[in-house]
Amino acid sequence: MRIAILSDIHANREAFEACLGDAERRGAQRLVLLGDIVGYGADPGWAVARAKELAEAGALIVKGNHDAAAVSIEGGMTSAAGAAIAWTRAVLDADAKRFLDLLPIELEDDDRLYVHANAEHPTLWRYIRDAEDARRSLEAVRARVVLCGHTHMPMLYTLTATAKLVSHRPVTEVPVPLIRPRRWLVVIGAVGQPRDGEPAAAYAMLDTQSSELATIRVPYDIAAAAGKIRAAGLPEMLATRLFRGR
Repeated sequence: MRIAILSDIHANREAFEACLGDAERRGAQRLVLLGDIVGYGADPGWAVARAKELAEAGALIVKGNHDAAAVSIEGGMTSAAGAAIAWTRAVLDADAKRFLDLLPIELEDDDRLYVHANAEHPTLWRYIRDAEDARRSLEAVRARVVLCGHTHMPMLYTLTATAKLVSHRPVTEVPVPLIRPRRWLVVIGAVGQPRDGEPAAAYAMLDTQSSELATIRVPYDIAAAAGKIRAAGLPEMLATRLFRGR
């Protein structure tokens, strides 16, 4: 099975549509969304409605911290993120909020665990920033492969049979074999707001038959997405950062 895994959509309609279209062209048979459907971007209502359609068609979706904050006020956000989520909370209707509120924090599928942030304490929304963060997540769960988002930067970590933790920055379009008996933690790049210096939207494609995962980059209409952010009166930096991928 070919599984397209998308994370951190952040209400960026242009990027979300581009990634979904690319995944379909590549023969994706299942979709997984690793949270943060909303936040930062200017199309939260559309993004939630599209996610709901995908869920009804069989997609697996977990909750992100921005999804949680869109339903109930949470602290710990930057001023720009807080301003965007306050605006998002005001424009989302009750049905959209109910959908976000009912999303699970994590989901298991075969030997894989899907979660938005650190799997050790998923509701604390901690980042996987280095090998030790990855190790704590892997040691806290039984899944052979943990897939998460939250950092907006694609990264791979593997725990060898001798308990050595190795990190690897994936190369676009180059499949990485998730070999056994190693365990793996995969950080998926961001659809709606990449932060690794590459403005193109990012998602991953997992082939369960070959057990290979590839990071995919998809160009999209950044100017249109940024223009909507400005038109909504959201912080300017949320528009300009899309062009830099930072």
